[in-house]
Amino acid sequence: MSEVKEQVPKKQPDESHLLEKLPKGFKNFLLEAAGLAQFTSAFFKEVFKPPYEFNETVNQAYRLGYGSFVLVGVSSFIMGVVFTLQTRPTLVDFGAESYIPSMVSIAIVREIGPVITGMICAGKVGSGIGAELGSMKVTEQIDAMAVSATNPFKYLVVTRVVAMSLMLPILVFYADLVGILGSFFAVNIADKISFTLFIQESISVIGFDDIFPATIKTIFFGFGIAMVGCYKGYTTSKGTVGVGMSANSAVVWASLLVFLIDLIAVQLTQIFS
Repeated sequence: MSEVKEQVPKKQPDESHLLEKLPKGFKNFLLEAAGLAQFTSAFFKEVFKPPYEFNETVNQAYRLGYGSFVLVGVSSFIMGVVFTLQTRPTLVDFGAESYIPSMVSIAIVREIGPVITGMICAGKVGSGIGAELGSMKVTEQIDAMAVSATNPFKYLVVTRVVAMSLMLPILVFYADLVGILGSFFAVNIADKISFTLFIQESISVIGFDDIFPATIKTIFFGFGIAMVGCYKGYTTSKGTVGVGMSANSAVVWASLLVFLIDLIAVQLTQIFS
């Protein structure tokens, strides 16, 4: 008689065991990314459902957007001055100093203005939202809102994300203008050029293909910054110590997200241009 061998089913790998084998830093990164993805999914489920918190959205737009005007303006002006002073000597050596207005304006509108403004807001707005919602979480104010028949996610998260997504493009337009004015100031340190001529040379080279991609990616910048700040604040634990950790982590993740979105946007622009 031939022996019949029993077919033993292969043992399936334990996913939790595989997860434990990953390096701690990489595992924490995956868990944070998964949590942020679920949080973002919850946002899209709530944003289109009534009631709509229009008044709170306007209030957050004022706080997050208008409250950043001074910092963005000063930083953009310095950025325009420094960028012009650094590039002017090279252009002078090639006899191309007349291209300074057009070169500076294109660089600011396409890349420098959106990214610098996004990084400023990642530090100021991202940490502010993380600390604010984190303190509300550890003091159980969010739980109190849920008990009082108020949807805390819609009131706290949706309003801030929508407001920041709308305000960051406005901040970027403002930063572009101030940066170009800073460039005009830097040029007049060594040479004298008419303000009208400088602005005409700066604007004449900027087209729809420059403004539209930059505007679209700044909407995603604002969305990502506010979403990360809200996620970190909304999931804060460990008491008051966790509030500081949430604020610090929000800045790191928001800054990383700005660079990641910018990388994707540049690649898509190159493909469709």
